[in-house]
Amino acid sequence: MILLRHDCLVFKTMDGECIPCSSEEVTLEIIGDAIGLLDETVIKEASAGVLHYFKSELGKTTVTVAEFAGALERALRALGLNVQNTASQPPPGPNASWRIARSNLSDLARDSEQPMELLFFSRLRAALQQAMREAPDIVHFGGLRRCVKQLLGARRWTHGCQSLNDQIVEYLRTCFDNERRAADCALVVC
Repeated sequence: MILLRHDCLVFKTMDGECIPCSSEEVTLEIIGDAIGLLDETVIKEASAGVLHYFKSELGKTTVTVAEFAGALERALRALGLNVQNTASQPPPGPNASWRIARSNLSDLARDSEQPMELLFFSRLRAALQQAMREAPDIVHFGGLRRCVKQLLGARRWTHGCQSLNDQIVEYLRTCFDNERRAADCALVVC
């Protein structure tokens, strides 16, 4: 068995062929010429979020291109982009009315004089509480990868980076579950 790179999935085509490929490459193929109209960082973060969803949340390493495209479409919509996968139906409601509370994790890490994890986590909780006061439909925390590298002083992604990455996501989920109570909103971390 061949071990996949951390940024790859095995994509099953309509012909039944299985092709290992990075999520970014598939994202570029799906978006096509429209890529020039979109923010590259947002697309990369959405693609990484979808990859994380399939690998970590669902425990899948093989997905169909249609599954990936549908998840990418939902992720981009959650980030406020009006996209439509040609294989899907139009959304039931207008996305323009979504209230999105945005925070940048990298900025939270940079605000401290010395990047300290304990101080960062308290700031993170405060930022989430502030975002929840706005009664948003979506709470969006971006810049996760850059934030992790800042906190650890890392130039390259390491196992320690991945561990801290997972801790931040888990902490945000736990805090989000405690804060949202009966509110109907979603959390996006990328």
